[in-house]
Amino acid sequence: MGGVFKEFVIRKWLCTLLALTCISWMAGAQLCTGSLGDPVVNITFGTGGGNTSVYTPPGYSYDASACPNDGYYTITGYTSGCFGNAWHTVNNDHTGGGNFMLVNASYQPADFFLYTVRGLCPNTTYEFSAWIMNVLISPTGIQPNLTFRIETPAGAVLNTFNTGDIPVTPVPQWDQYGFYFTTTAGNPDVVLRITNNAPGGIGNDLALDDISFRPCGPVLSSSILGNSNEIDICYYDQPGYTFNAVISPGFLNPVFQWQLSTDSAATWKDIAGATNLVYQRQPTVAGHYWYRLTVAEDGNSGIQSCRIASNVLRVNVRPKPQVNGGPDRIIIKGGSVQLSATATGENIIHTWLPPDGISDVTVLDPVASPAGDTYYTLRATSAYGCVSEDYVMVKVVAGIFVPTAFTPNNDGRNDYWRIPYLDPLQGATVSVFNRYGQLVYQAAGTAVSWDGTFKGIPQNTGTYVYLIQFKDGTPDMKGTFTLVR
Repeated sequence: MGGVFKEFVIRKWLCTLLALTCISWMAGAQLCTGSLGDPVVNITFGTGGGNTSVYTPPGYSYDASACPNDGYYTITGYTSGCFGNAWHTVNNDHTGGGNFMLVNASYQPADFFLYTVRGLCPNTTYEFSAWIMNVLISPTGIQPNLTFRIETPAGAVLNTFNTGDIPVTPVPQWDQYGFYFTTTAGNPDVVLRITNNAPGGIGNDLALDDISFRPCGPVLSSSILGNSNEIDICYYDQPGYTFNAVISPGFLNPVFQWQLSTDSAATWKDIAGATNLVYQRQPTVAGHYWYRLTVAEDGNSGIQSCRIASNVLRVNVRPKPQVNGGPDRIIIKGGSVQLSATATGENIIHTWLPPDGISDVTVLDPVASPAGDTYYTLRATSAYGCVSEDYVMVKVVAGIFVPTAFTPNNDGRNDYWRIPYLDPLQGATVSVFNRYGQLVYQAAGTAVSWDGTFKGIPQNTGTYVYLIQFKDGTPDMKGTFTLVR
């Protein structure tokens, strides 16, 4: 008796602390108005072929069709054209893409769902919820009327809720029903019993989906100091953000734990050492980061199914645009060249600086015709204000200088015949012929660098003829030079 009385006193004290939340729950048997944890149990009835064994309703038989008769049920992803279109056409489950349980009530009121829930925490408040649809179209038919009961395995009722008559709707409509309950100190397993209080026959046909159990507790609210709950920041400009949390009364010995997700809050990991109401976030690499604070009573904090969680904070660390101004270029004075830059990023805009001699500062491949040597800057700015720059040099020369001699004797001085101001990107073809007219070297669209050999054989001292052919309309150049051994 002492243990039972003590448990009663503790629950009464907790409800006093939870004040408004407990009152609202009890007054309307409503869903949790505090903070919730992740679903501990989430019965979705799967996808594809229905599972006919796990969720067998007591006293009901399975019907593989999408239009079960009285006293039958099915697990399906749709129903259409049933009983002369007396039912709604339901093309999706509550969330879309999965199955739901479709029940055509038995003639006598009875239980139609019975399920033992395991893995809950002792002395913990949970929200039970389920989504229900009245599939009948006619308002004159019998309306479903359900009672939800949460019981101990021994049959003691922990809480109960009645939906009242579930009305027909002009279009298919899923509605959520639920309430809270608190597990016992000993065995936290519970039994979910759903009873259909109305008879079958003409009406009382329903769909059931997404049954869940989630820890429920006081209001736990988190925020980013001085900012909204979602931030966009460039990775090179990150301050140390301060996360704050506030919790209403309700826990005796709360244990806090900040968590991080990098997959859109699908999974969470505890942040080592982040066990206070305040957390100082440090800069990270570019990416998307979700944060929340969880809390549970001391002794249960290591069990995820015991924790409630705050609202989610999001920090989007935006990358710099990727910018490449392209290779440096060489032009003959009075000429022009087309630049070839690249820039990628999140909805970027880009511009060339200075604008002098640029045909269009807003495109990546403008024509540049500067009067003298010019460093051009390509600046790209993302939609989030992240900036990146790169540079390209356009060198202006009076003309193309072709060396008249070279000495390929491997002394490290003048060992190669090169044309320094011939821009490879002009696509010129440079050909070298010996005195017999034989082609001994050729470079097309690449830097000119001849070592004085042909097929690996050093060529003799003598005079050689070069021919430079341009693709951009520049007149061809022809002349001679000397190879000296």
